[in-house]
Amino acid sequence: MVKLFNTASNPGKKWLIAVVLGLGVLVNYIDRVNLSVAHGALTNEFGISDITFGWLLSAYNFTYAICQIPMGLLIDRFGVRRLGCCSAALVTAASLIASLSPNIGSLFVARFFLGIGESPLFPANAKAVGKWFSPGQRGRATSAFDSAAKLASGVGIPLVGLMLLKFGWRWSFAATGVGTFLYFLLFAKIYRDPGEDASPSAAAMGGAALRGNAAPMTEWTLTLPQLLGQPRVIGLAIAMLSYNYTFYMVLTWLPTYLARQMHIDLMHSFLYTGIPWIIATFVEILFGGFLLDWLVSRSSRPGRLRMYVVAAGLLCGLGIAGASFTHSVSSAVFWITVSIAGTAAATPCIWSAPSLIVPESNVGTVGSIMNFSGQCAGICAPICTGYLVTVTHSFAAAFLVAAAILLIGTLACVLLVRSIEPIHLGGARILHST
Repeated sequence: MVKLFNTASNPGKKWLIAVVLGLGVLVNYIDRVNLSVAHGALTNEFGISDITFGWLLSAYNFTYAICQIPMGLLIDRFGVRRLGCCSAALVTAASLIASLSPNIGSLFVARFFLGIGESPLFPANAKAVGKWFSPGQRGRATSAFDSAAKLASGVGIPLVGLMLLKFGWRWSFAATGVGTFLYFLLFAKIYRDPGEDASPSAAAMGGAALRGNAAPMTEWTLTLPQLLGQPRVIGLAIAMLSYNYTFYMVLTWLPTYLARQMHIDLMHSFLYTGIPWIIATFVEILFGGFLLDWLVSRSSRPGRLRMYVVAAGLLCGLGIAGASFTHSVSSAVFWITVSIAGTAAATPCIWSAPSLIVPESNVGTVGSIMNFSGQCAGICAPICTGYLVTVTHSFAAAFLVAAAILLIGTLACVLLVRSIEPIHLGGARILHST
């Protein structure tokens, strides 16, 4: 067991780290889906409307978005491990506070704290992957943690739903809080940056991961205004926004859509909800992970290839529009699965991009810029869906809006990103890597 945690004696530790990062996403996303599963129970207890519920779903995203850029700067300053431990501790507290909420106001407060606690998660993971994995391994490494976001919904919604039906919504929040605390202990035990490990061989492993098979790097730190002025960064931020809008709409409203519009009982709606997410998990690992790395290793233009993968995945996401024109449960689940699985295949490329386009000292900041944009969509999607459903008494318009936003994201990839490769500044390439 000691040897398992020793980088020097176990060069495969980087894949253990990828699994640990995935477990962190898994427990964090189960925390996020808790609320969507508890819609009916909260309506009965607090008497909230669809519009109020939409705002409650987005409460977490407000603080999550506000904290993104500050957290990115802190990650680049203090490192992945410190921010990761603080994150897990805050998320644990937020979940336990939610389980004790006496009214809707205190539940809003708990969700605000949850957003602060989870805000370092993805920028920190993107930075960790950049530290430990070569460019040719980052598709698999990124899919290892990002696919956990889909798996959390696939297995978490049925499990949390069953717990809610058996014990009540408060116990489901308490259970996820305990799960996050256990992850906090695991992360604190295992994760170290290559430079933080006492072993010289570990530091060498980290350096090799950054270099891959590329030429030696020449790099310097860019300022935040310089990063915000880069078309490639802007394009990736728009792509993240378009992906996240559909992701959060389905994440937060799918159980309600199936129960209300498709007239499925609550337990079966939880089970049907899991289908798109389980399939998306496997699609992301196989296509966004293994197949992507295989194609990159054989491509003369890996940066352009990665951009095409992102654009193709977002185009597949347009399948969400198909759910607007069906009254069949199987057909609705099919189109939603096409959409979620397609975008899932693109996300390893999106999240590996920061470590491929900017110096290591800027990776956390670029990840936070992308995530800030994505969380703006995470704020809007549940609220807009709540209003559209209230006004139209249907989810059709909400699905069409999501499809239109995905189309915008696809155009941003083609016109602004163009290729996921090191950016240029003042006519010079700031980072030499492939």
